[in-house]
Order: sequence, then C-alpha cells, then structure tokens
Amino acid sequence: MVKTRAEAKPKLAFHDRLTGKGLSTDTLLKRLKTLHTELAQLDQEAIDVASLSNARKDLVSTSLLLHKDRGVKAYTACSIADILRLYAPDAPYTQPELRDIFQFFFRQLTNGLKGPDSTYYNQYFHLLESLSTVKSVVLICDLPTAEELIAEIFRDFFNLVKRDLPKKVEMFMADILVALIDEAQVFPSDALEVILAQFTENNTRMDQAALRLSIQVCNATADKLQRHVCQHFTDIITASPSSSDQDFTEIRAAHDLIKRLHHSCPGLLHSVIPQLEEELRVEEVALRLIATQVLGEMFGDKGGAELVKKYPTTWTVWVLRKNDKHSGVRLKFVEATKGLLCHLFEQRAVVEEALKAKLLDPDEKVRAAVCRVYGQLDFETALHHVSEEQLRALGERGADKKQSVRVEALTSLGKLYSLALPEIENNEPLAIQQFAWIPNTMLQMIGVSFEVRAAVEQVVMECILPLPFSSSSSSLTATASTSNVAATGSKTGGKTGAAGKAGSGASEVDEVAWTDRVLLTMRYLEEKATNALLSLTGLKQLAFLPQGGIIDEDEETVTQRLGSLVQHISLPYHLGGLDTFPDPFKASEDLEAFAKLNENRLYKLLKTCMDPQTDLKGLVKATAEFQRRIEQQAPNHAATLSTLLRRSSFRILNQSSIPTLIKRLQKSSSSSSTAAASSSFDSSINYNTDGTHANHPRTLLTFVSKHSPALYKSHIGELTKAIADEKNVGLVETCLRALAGVTGSEASGSGKGAGVGDQRTMDRIMRFALSKNRRMAKFAARIIAVSGDDEGRDGLIESVVEDLPSCEPEKLVAHIAALAQMARFAPAAFERKSDVITAFLLKKVIMVPTLPDPNDMDVDEEWVADEDMSPTLQAKILALKVYRYRSLAHKADDKAVEISTPVFKMLATLLEYSGSFVGEAGEESVFSLFLPFFPKVMARMRLQAAVSLFRLSTVELYAQTIAPKFLRIAVTVQDSCYNVRVIFLSKLISLLQPRKLPPKFNIIPFLTVHDPESDVKAMASSYITGALSKMWPAVKTEHLEMIFIRLLHLLAHHPDFSKAHEELLDIAKYIQFYIELVATSENISLLFHLALKGKTIRDSESHTYTENLYVIAELAQELIKVHATSRSWTLTSYPGKVRLPSDILRPLPNPEAAKEIMKTVYLPEETISWLSGLSNVKTEKRERKIPTKRKPSVSKVNGSAKRTRRKKQQSDDDESDEPSVDEDSDLDEDIAEKMEEPKHSDHEEEEEEGAEEQLGRGARTRAKARTRRQKAKAASKSEN
Repeated sequence: MVKTRAEAKPKLAFHDRLTGKGLSTDTLLKRLKTLHTELAQLDQEAIDVASLSNARKDLVSTSLLLHKDRGVKAYTACSIADILRLYAPDAPYTQPELRDIFQFFFRQLTNGLKGPDSTYYNQYFHLLESLSTVKSVVLICDLPTAEELIAEIFRDFFNLVKRDLPKKVEMFMADILVALIDEAQVFPSDALEVILAQFTENNTRMDQAALRLSIQVCNATADKLQRHVCQHFTDIITASPSSSDQDFTEIRAAHDLIKRLHHSCPGLLHSVIPQLEEELRVEEVALRLIATQVLGEMFGDKGGAELVKKYPTTWTVWVLRKNDKHSGVRLKFVEATKGLLCHLFEQRAVVEEALKAKLLDPDEKVRAAVCRVYGQLDFETALHHVSEEQLRALGERGADKKQSVRVEALTSLGKLYSLALPEIENNEPLAIQQFAWIPNTMLQMIGVSFEVRAAVEQVVMECILPLPFSSSSSSLTATASTSNVAATGSKTGGKTGAAGKAGSGASEVDEVAWTDRVLLTMRYLEEKATNALLSLTGLKQLAFLPQGGIIDEDEETVTQRLGSLVQHISLPYHLGGLDTFPDPFKASEDLEAFAKLNENRLYKLLKTCMDPQTDLKGLVKATAEFQRRIEQQAPNHAATLSTLLRRSSFRILNQSSIPTLIKRLQKSSSSSSTAAASSSFDSSINYNTDGTHANHPRTLLTFVSKHSPALYKSHIGELTKAIADEKNVGLVETCLRALAGVTGSEASGSGKGAGVGDQRTMDRIMRFALSKNRRMAKFAARIIAVSGDDEGRDGLIESVVEDLPSCEPEKLVAHIAALAQMARFAPAAFERKSDVITAFLLKKVIMVPTLPDPNDMDVDEEWVADEDMSPTLQAKILALKVYRYRSLAHKADDKAVEISTPVFKMLATLLEYSGSFVGEAGEESVFSLFLPFFPKVMARMRLQAAVSLFRLSTVELYAQTIAPKFLRIAVTVQDSCYNVRVIFLSKLISLLQPRKLPPKFNIIPFLTVHDPESDVKAMASSYITGALSKMWPAVKTEHLEMIFIRLLHLLAHHPDFSKAHEELLDIAKYIQFYIELVATSENISLLFHLALKGKTIRDSESHTYTENLYVIAELAQELIKVHATSRSWTLTSYPGKVRLPSDILRPLPNPEAAKEIMKTVYLPEETISWLSGLSNVKTEKRERKIPTKRKPSVSKVNGSAKRTRRKKQQSDDDESDEPSVDEDSDLDEDIAEKMEEPKHSDHEEEEEEGAEEQLGRGARTRAKARTRRQKAKAASKSEN
C-alpha cells in the first residue's frame, strides 16, 4: 500500500469552476491566474492528466474564449497552452476545438502582443514560448482546415513581427513557423507568398524584422520549400506567353525576387537555377535579358563562388552570353561583371578575358559599359584583382571613335588614379606599377583628335589634377567629384576636402601639397606626355575676357568684334579656337548669351580667375562662386561657361606654385644641376631627396618663363634670393631665366623692365652675364638689356668686346650668347660696338674652320646633338644668331637694307654650299678662306642658315630680298640629314601657323612626300590638315590654294627635275600629295584652272624652266582629272578670275605663241599612258577599300651608312628658348602634340606593297654627290 502511494502521480489541486452564472470578472480572473500558476509549475511527466479533465473542459468554453476582458482571455490562452503541454503528445481536444483554440491563440497574440510595456505582455510571451518549445502548434497540420489556418498564422506572424519586438520573440515565431512547414502535408501557396513578399524591394533592409524572420524560416526549411519555390516561379513564367513589355513586368519582378532569395537563402533555389539556365538559351530576347542580368548579379554576390561550384554548366552558359547576338544581352553581361571582379576571384581569368574582348565590341554601349565597370571598383579590387594589361587595354579606349566610350574609359582611369594616389605618394611599388602610368597614357592621347583632347582635358582637370575643392557644377558625375575630393584630400592631408564647402574653406587650401601633386604626376610622365600636360596649363592660349557694361564705342563695331571673338573661342582647337568644345555651335550660342547677360559680378569673377596674379586661394573661391552663380542665373549655359573657365584660368600652374617649385628645385643635388646646365633638357634621371624628379620643377618654371612670366611678378624677391646660391647652377640658371622673362614682359608693355633688386643683385647679374656659363650669360644679359639701365648695357658690351680676342672657347660661347641678347633687346647699345663685334664674329668665329675631333669615331655622321656640340660649333651658330637678331632689330630703320644685305649673302652662301663656304669642286665663295667644314658642322650651319632666312622673311622688306633664294630654302626640308629636316619643318610650321610668313612658304610642307621617315611627312600632313580647317575661306584661298601655281613653278625649278618618265613619276608624287590634302569638291575647279594657267605664261628666268613648267602643268591637269573622277566630282570651269604671281611668271609675248603652246603636248608618251591607266587603278582600289601597307625600307638612309636619330631638344640654340613676347604667338599650337598622329592620304595606300621607300629628292641629290666625292677620293688613293 505504501509502494502504490509512492508511485502515484500528483493531481491538479485546482478544483474551482471557471464557468457558470454569477462569476464576476475579478473572481474569474483570480481563478484563472491560480490555475495558470499551478499548470505552469507542473511537469509533463509528473502529473495525473485525468485530474486536468475539468479544467480542460472549462477552458474551451465559449464564455472564456469570447470573454470581453483581455486578462481573462490572456490567462485562458496560457492555461490551454499548458494543458496542451501536459497532454502532449496526445491532443486532449477534438479537431473543431483545436481549430477554435489555435484561432483563439493567434488572435490573442495579434491583438495583445505589442511590446514589453503593454498589459499582459508576460502572458502573451508565455503563450508564444509554449507554442515554440512544445511544438503543439503542429496539431494544426492534422486539421481539415490546416491550409487555411497555416496561411492565417503566417500572415498574423509577419504582421506581428513588424512591431519591433524583442529578438527572443522573433526566435519563437521562427520556431513555430518552421515547425508548421516541416509538419504540413500540403504547404499553402498563400503562406509561401507571405514569406516571399518579405523579399520585395520595399522590405529588403536587413534591419527589418519581417525580412529577418523570413530568412530564418527559409534557411531552416530550404529542403522542404525548394519544390514550392520552383513551382511558384514556374507558374509566373508560364503564365505570360505574350512578349509585350507589360507581360514581362511580373517576370522581371519574379527574377528580382530570385536574386534577393539567393542573397539570403540560396538553398531555396536548388531547382530554380537550372530553370534560369534554360532561359539563357531561349529565343525570346526579353527573357535572355532578364536571365542574364539576374544570374550575373547572383554570380557576383557574396555567395557567387559557391553558386559556380554547384552549377558549373549554368556558369558556362552564362559566360557565353558575352557573344550573344543581341547587344542588349551583351550589355547586361558586362554590367554584371563588377560583382564578379569584387567577389568571384577564382574566375578572374575568365571574367578578364571576356571584358577584354568586350572592350572591342562593335556596339558602343557595350564598350562604354566595360569602361564604366572599372570606374566602379574600389582601390583594393583594382589593385589586386585587375591586371595591369587589362587597365592598359581600358586606356586604349580613351581614343575610341565614340564620345561615350572615350569619356567612360578616361573617367574610370581618372577615378582609379585618384584612389591610388595616396599609395603612389607613399612609393608603394605595386600601386606605382598598376596605376602611375595612367596620366602618361591619357596625356599622350591628346594629339589623336580634338574630341579626344576634350575628354582628356576634362578628366585631367577633374580627377588627375583637380582644384583642391569639389564643385557642384562639375561636368563629371557626382561619383567622380567625390573621388576627386578624396584624391585631392589624400595629398593634402585632408585639408583640401574642407575647402570644397562652396568655396568657404578656401583659407584651408594647401598650396604646397597642390603643387607637389603636379610634380608627383609628372614623375611618371614621358616627354610627350609632359608636353601635353604643359599645353593643358593654358599658359600659351589667348585669354577671353568679355567686357560688360554700356557700349561706349560704335555699337555695330563692338558687336561685330564681340561676334568674331565668340566665334573664335567656340571653334574647335584644330580650327583655331582656344580649345575644344564638344558642340561648337552650342558653345557659340552660350557665349553670346553670357555676353547678353551682362552680369558684372560674373565678369569680375571670370577676370579674377584669368588674372595671373590671383593666388590659389582666390582662384578656388572665385571659381566656386562663378560656378554657383552660373548654375543659378544661366543653368542652360553652365557647361560651356564652366569649360571656358577651366581652360582660361590657372588651374594647373598658378602664381602660388612658384615658391614651392623654387624650393623643390633648390633640393636638387649640385651634380644634377651642373649636368642640367650643360643641356637645356637633361635626359638623366635625378631625384630630389623627397623623390621628385629634379627636372620637373625646372621644366615647369622654364615653361612659365617662356609663356606666362607674369606669374613671377609677385615673386621677384624669391627669384633674386635664389640666384644668390651660386653653387646651385641649375637653380641659378632657371631663376635667371624667370627674371629675364618677367622683366622682359614688363618691358614689352612699358618700354622698361621691372626692377629685379638692389645694386648688389644687379652686380651679381652682371657677373653672370660675363661668366663662362652660356645659359647664365644669356639670361643675365637679357635682364640687363631690358632693364633700361644704359650704363649697365654699355658696360656689359664693353667688357665682352675687350675680352673677346683672348677668352677661352667656353667663355667665347657665353660672350656671344650675351651679345645675341644685346643685339636683340638693346640694339642701340649694340650698335655702338657693332663694327668691332661683327668683324670679329665673321673673321674669328664663322670663318674659322672646325676640324674633326681625332677621338670622334663617327666622323661621317651628319648630326651632332646639342649636348655634344663643341664650343667652336656653338660659337658659330650663336654668331649667326647675332647677325639675325641685329637685322630684325633694325627692320624699321633706314639702315635696314645696309645692315641686312651682307647677312643675307652670307646665309645664302652657307645654304648654297650645304653649310660651308666652299663648293663641291673647290669652287669658292667670296667668304671662303679655308677648307670646308666636316659633316656635323655643315649640317648644323645649313640648318641655322635656313632657319635664319625664313625667320628674316617674316619682315616684308627682307622677304623681297630673300625671295630669289626661296628654292634653296625650300629644299632644306629634303636635306640628307633627318635632324635637319625635322627641326627645319617644325620651326617653319611654328611661323606658318600664326601666318607670320608669306603664303608661298606653305609650299614647303608638300615637299616632304618622299621623306624616308614617316614622322616628317606626318608632321607636314597634320599641319596642312589643321590649317585647312582653321582658316577662313578667303585666307585659305590665299595661303593654301593659290600657292598651287607656285608649287608647280618650284617643281619646274627643282634640281632633280627631268623630263624622263621615271623622274616624272617622282615629281607626280608632290602634286598628288598636294591634291590629296587640299583638293575638295569646292576648290577642285580652281586648282584645275591654275594648272591650265600654267601653260598660258612663261617662266621669268629662262626658256628651259618655261618648258619644265609646261610639263608640270600638263601633269597636274591630268592628276586633277584622275582625282576628281575617282571621287565622282564634277570638274566645271572656274567662274572667277585669278591673279598669277608676277615675281616668278611673265605673260607670253603674243597670242600666236599661246596657241602654239596650248596645242603642243609636253608630256612624254610613256607618262601619258601611265596617267590614262591611273584612273582605273584608283577607282578599282577605291571600290575594294583594301589599303596596302608599305614595308619599311632596309636600305641606308640618305646615302649615309649610319643615322643617329635623336629626340629634338629645346636648347639654347632653339628659338623655342626665347620668350613669347617677340617670336612666339599666342595662337601658336603645340606642334609636338598636334603632329604625333600621322594622317595618311589615299595615294599612300595605293603604293604597291613591298615597294622600296625612296629618299627625298633633295636628299638623293646630295647623297649622289657625296657618293661621287667618295668614289673620286678612292680613285685618287688608288692612283697614288
């Protein structure tokens, strides 16, 4: 009996009734609390469930379940939950009762569970916990209405969870829902839709509880839900058979949902991924587009690597979409690759190969998208997961034919460089290798086209070298602007970022860091890129300054002048404008609208930005305000005006840069300074202690000295202090040049140079002028010449003249350099000793033979570089400059002819005898006293003679005198020495561009057609092409079309002219070259008319040349006909009248002679036959459009056994070394940058493949002569 009692289970002690009449709410509530407390404490295995019978029945009575009191219902729900726990796993209620119970449970939770502060929260929490832990909720799955109840529970819970309840409540709910899914025999689609609805775009923030709950549930029941999810998406796709846009809206939404599910619950999509793979193969483009985009984003997500491993075939099929026939699909493929680069590192090779191929996609949108992808990468991804080769391929798209591709490629590279700049500054090797080349590549593209130039300039200004603030009116994207600020801030230690707050932070601009950023960028630039960067500084361009206010002068005159100015500015760069505008016509309209706006404050701000005396802080502030006001007052014109502001302000080099550049130059070692002093452009690599290339500060300061010395005006004191450091030769030389520039610019305006300091400074400058350092002497003498100090000028000349007879060669060079400056800038002082000086220079310098160096192994080499020139040769060249400067200085004097005539004669003699005063057969000129010079000296001397003659031709009086020697000057471009040809042509073009020379000098570039080096011909072609576009119609006719008759006349006088057929074929090349470049459908009739006129006159010299002219005229007529026929141009009679040049042509004596000449055919029969077949050949080649490439010749160049081709160096002997106030024009374009890309004409392509390149005509003449001399010497030796 005792044992039985020990084993008996305890019974429920609660025996009160919960139903019946007469129970008050308080009493009922008290009893329910008592019951709940006792039930909650009972253990499931230690209770006699039979004792629960009364309470179990009372608790499900409708009086409790539908009681109006919340507390009664809350405790009732908790008690029933406890009953279910104690009875588990059996159900103590019938199915209808269970249905009512669970509906009651979730109704209580929905209405009552509102937060920890709400009433009865603990009871609701207990109910939820019980359902979660006991899993009694699974009893629902056995009910007939299970699907309906489950769907309702899912809706209730996902509404409930949005109330920002504790995390534990979320966990309980997740457990309940997971249990329902696991046990449900049929999972209702409504419940699935409730789950999936949480992944829609409006609910995808991870801080949202509903999304977290759905992710928990899906990941816990992925195996069970996979089939339902797959069926869900299948139903959506198969339910839209039409291909209209509206029908695909739901499909797009479904695929977006798949993407979000993959991000959080990839296990759900086991059966969906293969379905997406099939969509990649369907014919329906819209489906392929959607599938390609979604799968790409899934592969690029954080779980993409796992997805590739699970579904390799899907990955393979997706990658093949890169070659889809529809460009839209290829575009979606490319756009998805950003995520692949950032997350799918294992497939980097595959992705990179695909993107490299898509950089050359035929669709510009695809190419632009590839470029855009790289601009979206973060620094670490671009550094470690993108190859340098790929980035360089991206850089090549900067020269793409399409503007959108160019902008995206360059912008992306600019952003990457901005991100990498801090690491580059820290000398991080990997960052330097990966990104430091970007500015160099960009800047080298400037010469490709004016459109590319515009894109490069924009990116350089916004990303590579931005002002130290971010403007809201940036023409690049907001992302680019942000990266600009970040990049600039990295250089300035974060200070510049604050400066971007609408310009208010200008006081925090770090001028030193801003300047150092330019130097850091230049550290990795090649010479061509450096020149391009200097061209972007705008220091060489005309400043546009509209004048607001009332028109005081004649309104029509002012309006016309303003219109011309606007038209000039808005023209593209190669058409003569300040620089490229994307749309010149819109630019013109915008500029006119700006002028009509007549806003004085804007004018003042623009003037401030363009003022060379505005410092960086002022520029930042004025630029920000100008752009802000333009956005407010003229938003439609903001882009054009911002571009104008950018190009006309000192954004790269500023007067604030000068002190930092001087300090950086001071840090250069004395050895590098000494080396630089011996050459104008030192190619050795010398770095300052801070890693900055020693040449770069010097390069920038020299460029400022040449083109905008006004920037030095506020820093004269620093320059004079710098020249006191006499041990630092490079510093002193550079600062002397700067002082010479600023004093010269002041003198050009006032007639008297600006003061450079006290007497002590002037005495130091005088010592430099008398020193043996050529460059120091040159610039110091220039300072003295423009200073207005007559006593100093006379004293310098006196001292030099006294020392000339006895000074050593190096010092002689320096003295002559000083005299050249005095002859140029102080002619009156020079004239007081001119007789002594000119006599000495002629007899003791120019006429003294220069013998070969016995240690020189290349005696027959035709060229010597600047740095290798002997002092004797330097003295000769400078002496020629003295004569030239003296003649130019007196061009307006009465003694001009008297002074210049001997100079012309001497220079002509040097040209006549190829740089010597003795002819080939021993024929001597009036100047010859000694043996001829050796080849290196002769090349330099004839180059200087030719350059001097065409520079003197800029004076009309001198041009008339030099005219008879024009042919000899012209054929210098066909010299046997490459360096002579290329330097002569580049200097000639620098004067032809601003039209300082007579029109006939435009003939000379056409004589390069036979040049064996392509860059010479390319330079000439580029100049002609640019000039044709740049000039107004009337100017074009005068300078490039009417000269055609002069070209024919020159060819008739050419030393290699012959009537033999083979020689005429070479002559025809000149005419073809001219026609290909100049002829258009509009002017072809004029050119043909001029060719016809060639047989209606005679040559002014002799009958022989007249017949030569007739041959050339007939040849030109036929070639023009061939050209017109091949292009289907109508060759009509020219309606106008032309005036032929009377200096070279004369009228025929009588009409009978004219008729006889017109009847006579002067061309050989063989040439006529060749011409008759040429038209068919050209037409056939034009139809096929298959150009043949010329194979490079392996023969020796110009008859020389060896040719040393050196880079052109801007030396002291170049006119480029002189300040822009005299010889350099503001309109002069940068030849180096504009002439880099050759433009091949059609007739080049017609030459047969494998044809041997021939030497230039004049070059062959001299080469033949040299061969004859060598044979004669060999013969004489053999005889001896």
